[in-house]
Amino acid sequence: MAFANYPKQEILLPVKGSFIVLSLIMALFLNLLPLKGVVLSLWPDFVALVVLYWCINQPQRVGMSTAFAMGLLMDIGNASTFGQHALAYVIMAFAALVFHRRLLVFGFLKQAPQIGLMLLIGQSVLLLTGLLDGSHFPGWNFFFASATGTLLWPLLSSLLRIPQRPRSDSDALS
Repeated sequence: MAFANYPKQEILLPVKGSFIVLSLIMALFLNLLPLKGVVLSLWPDFVALVVLYWCINQPQRVGMSTAFAMGLLMDIGNASTFGQHALAYVIMAFAALVFHRRLLVFGFLKQAPQIGLMLLIGQSVLLLTGLLDGSHFPGWNFFFASATGTLLWPLLSSLLRIPQRPRSDSDALS
């Protein structure tokens, strides 16, 4: 059969807009936690991860304008150069929107390396804009957050998908 090679896709319920907003706010709070040292260099960019998730799974509702707004909020929260995170998030969102149909075919584990590449591109944009602004090079451990974000992608995606899964109906016929 020709369809035997394709992975099974479950039919998901529509996500509520309030859940999308809540997930973005929670990601913003996680990003703005006051961390220091090794934990800070390993802490993934939760806003980028959540924006990427929604751009891939709900591209008609979350796109580059949401990424831009979340980036500006991150710039304000981090007291960084205004527009630095916004530019990085918009570039990541653009990549996610371009490849969202291709990414939906893969499971979360197979999506992770591609998400990691998008996170690495976003962090490179942050590094370059910071260097152009006169900041010093933070060291290569700056990129550890992309690796931890890649490793965290399957778990975060599974958590964000929970409200979309259909509930089993105990009264349904088997």
